[in-house]
Amino acid sequence: MVGEIRIGISGWRYAPWRADFYPRGLPQRAELAYAAERMTAIEVNGSFYALQRPASYQRWRSEVPDGFRFSVKGPRFITHMKKLADARTPLANFFASGVLALGPVLGPVLWQLPPTLGYDADRLRAFAAELPRSTGAAASLARQHDQRLDGEGRAWTASEDDRPIQHVLEVRHDTFRTPEFPELLRELGIGLVVADTAGRWPYFEDVTADLVYVRLHGDSELYVSGYDDPALDRWAAKVLDWADRGLDVWVFFDNDTKVRAPKDAMALIERVRAART
Repeated sequence: MVGEIRIGISGWRYAPWRADFYPRGLPQRAELAYAAERMTAIEVNGSFYALQRPASYQRWRSEVPDGFRFSVKGPRFITHMKKLADARTPLANFFASGVLALGPVLGPVLWQLPPTLGYDADRLRAFAAELPRSTGAAASLARQHDQRLDGEGRAWTASEDDRPIQHVLEVRHDTFRTPEFPELLRELGIGLVVADTAGRWPYFEDVTADLVYVRLHGDSELYVSGYDDPALDRWAAKVLDWADRGLDVWVFFDNDTKVRAPKDAMALIERVRAART
């Protein structure tokens, strides 16, 4: 079977996009709906910086069309501060913060490690053992949140169904350049992010789960440069090949500084659609 392809952007609230990608005068509250009409997925990255609220996730869900999906970026408190250790309560807080309120529009959960954190198989095994692999398991974990999420409307600990949750990992330290690493992720059932970082951090195309998750941070300059036509053609070919192998493919452009991300995402969507029609 051919896999699904979803293409979009990492985040959607950027001041430089206003009066450029977003039409002049478009209210900020309408930006998500505008972007979602032109993409097939968006990566929630505000969750990386701070726990969001259930009301926010509910609102985002209501503003996107049928068939749209969100991926959600895990908190830097877990990846950068805790460095994946003693993560059970922070994970409970994260999943209780409203992630499950997305219901059927919830896609993969992204975990991005800092450049200072090297490869440690035992650390990764211990963290993977704490990750909920279904929405039902995530709801059960969410009910173990601490007092930070006590109070009216602060926690969401229910799941509408019990379906799989996919987790993907992005790494940025050279010690991950070992054949043992993708083999470990295959064992753990975690996807390895294909991260194009203009050569700054390790690049992998190893398939370690039943999805491929791509983050395009810039073709030649990190977070800044866009992708020209030849580069987009190459990425379209890769995406189509992965999907033809039966893998679901998620692609997010994170080269937002010069308003390249949404334009590049739409250009890649056009290429993939043209190839499939």
